[in-house]
Amino acid sequence: MKKKWRMYISNIKLWNFRKFGTDAEMTADSIPNLDLNLNMGLNVIIGENDSGKTAIIDAIKLVLKTHSYDYIKVEEKDFHNDTSRFRIELTFKGLLADEAKDFTEWLGWEGTGEAAKPVLKIIYDVRRQGKKILPSDVKAGIDNDGYQLTAEAKEYLKATYLKPLRDAENELIAKRNSRLSQILLGDSAFKGKEKDHELVKIFEGLSGNLKKYFNGEFEITTMVEEGEPQVSRPQGGKIIKDKIDGYIKIFYGQDCETEFEVASNDIKSILEKLTLSLQNEPNPGLGTLNRLFMAAELLHLNKSNWTGIRLGLIEEIEAHLHPQAQMQVIESFQKQKTIQLILTTHSPNLASKLNLENLIICNNGKAYPMGANYTKLVADDYKFLEKFLDVTKANLFFAKGILLVEGWAEEILISSVAKNIGINLTEKGVSIVNVGNLAFNKYANIFLRRQLPDMTVPIAVLTDSDIREYQLTQNEDGNKVYLKRDAADIVAETQQRITDLKAKSEKNVQYFIAPNWTLEYSLFKSISLTATFQAVARSIHTGTDWNTDFEKALAEKLINKGLSKTEIAYQIANSIDEDLTSVDKGERVNKEIVINPNNEDDSINYLVKAIRYAAGN
Repeated sequence: MKKKWRMYISNIKLWNFRKFGTDAEMTADSIPNLDLNLNMGLNVIIGENDSGKTAIIDAIKLVLKTHSYDYIKVEEKDFHNDTSRFRIELTFKGLLADEAKDFTEWLGWEGTGEAAKPVLKIIYDVRRQGKKILPSDVKAGIDNDGYQLTAEAKEYLKATYLKPLRDAENELIAKRNSRLSQILLGDSAFKGKEKDHELVKIFEGLSGNLKKYFNGEFEITTMVEEGEPQVSRPQGGKIIKDKIDGYIKIFYGQDCETEFEVASNDIKSILEKLTLSLQNEPNPGLGTLNRLFMAAELLHLNKSNWTGIRLGLIEEIEAHLHPQAQMQVIESFQKQKTIQLILTTHSPNLASKLNLENLIICNNGKAYPMGANYTKLVADDYKFLEKFLDVTKANLFFAKGILLVEGWAEEILISSVAKNIGINLTEKGVSIVNVGNLAFNKYANIFLRRQLPDMTVPIAVLTDSDIREYQLTQNEDGNKVYLKRDAADIVAETQQRITDLKAKSEKNVQYFIAPNWTLEYSLFKSISLTATFQAVARSIHTGTDWNTDFEKALAEKLINKGLSKTEIAYQIANSIDEDLTSVDKGERVNKEIVINPNNEDDSINYLVKAIRYAAGN
């Protein structure tokens, strides 16, 4: 039988909370600075550093608080810039009847009649006067102000939270109020059985044996090969007790005597004495401890006797986990069907393994869900990307700009061309993504939205015009002949092709097209790189007659797919890089390779324009 969904956060709205805000003060008509829909199950928030991932987690935590009783309060940094007010709204849907009953007086309804579904809106509106933060309480209700929640209702809204630099070992060891004891106490195996649980009886037996040991009455039976079993009574405990008793008799009188006993036999104290570890792992590492901790928290989130929200907030899920362990954990999380998980990550490994529908990209003070209702991806695109969006391509989710290229040659060459014109792509946060084919739309559409807000990450698509300048025919003898095509036809077809491809440009996704057949042909025609290209091609393809007609020899190799494109790109990139290493007071001394970024007549200028666009120049 299919499980019913349970209560979950369907939407979060933020006004002037940290990164998500404007310099204007809030009014009754102010639209939210963040309006983010969340999935029922897994939500993974990704993006570059300082993009707002933690702010979303902290906003939820600030409103709901946590089961582990973390000290959470409003701070000055929570207000956007110098504004004097912020507001957080959380909308809950999917409430079952036994969950809705805890919030009856605050509920709203969607739909009518039997189809009506309960909705709970939580409001946290905080103000300050100068540096003084004014007292405010969490409220709920369908209007803008809401009504104060009771302490009991708030208990049903608490979340489970795992901090980014979590000390998993400290959470799992025996200590007073340990997180492990809190998790176990909330389980139906222990809840409500504080005095008569089986573990209480076990510890009562332990207490009796301790008394016998320190009185010298505890018996140990030893089996021998022949004869009757031997019974001994160790006296070490009694010797210690007698010494202490001697001092006590001096302090209090001859009638006084000490007694050793277990401190407390209630179930809470017993559970606080437990430590969770992995069998046959005497000294588990941080990665193992982290997975143990998450397993224990999943036990807590899936407890059977809980009618409140089942929400897990985990920052930097990859903490202390090697790539393979990250994959195992995220696969497990994607299978959780009755709890909601909101995670943050910086890991391309995780991003490549996730279903796109579970991703939320943070960028430039906005958050963008990747579900089918939000992107311009179609169903087949999602299936394609799940197979081909590997770790090397998943870095696009963390970039400030993206260059989509169709092959290794472009990927190898782009960084060196960028450096030559004074742009360091690494410093600019630009990722080069080799799609390995012409499926640019499937990647570009990740960043095109069906509804506002639009994404602003510049996406530069680099592709060839693919208009051949030579054609392969046969002469009267049936031999292959490579003939130069009519120049006017080449120009007309190329212009039309460029027009068609540029028409695919939309919003932040822009196409940059090679003006000559392929990248290699454009390198050959290039004002700045033709000499380097020709020298490299000759050194690699030593058996080719380049001297008679270099252009025709190049065309033959392109048509027959015999050109070593990757090796040529690698050697040209090396030549450019070596040229840049000879520096004197910031000026190039060796000026053999100088790419003029403003020369529109250079056939590689389309590369320059794409680099500048992706880098935000």
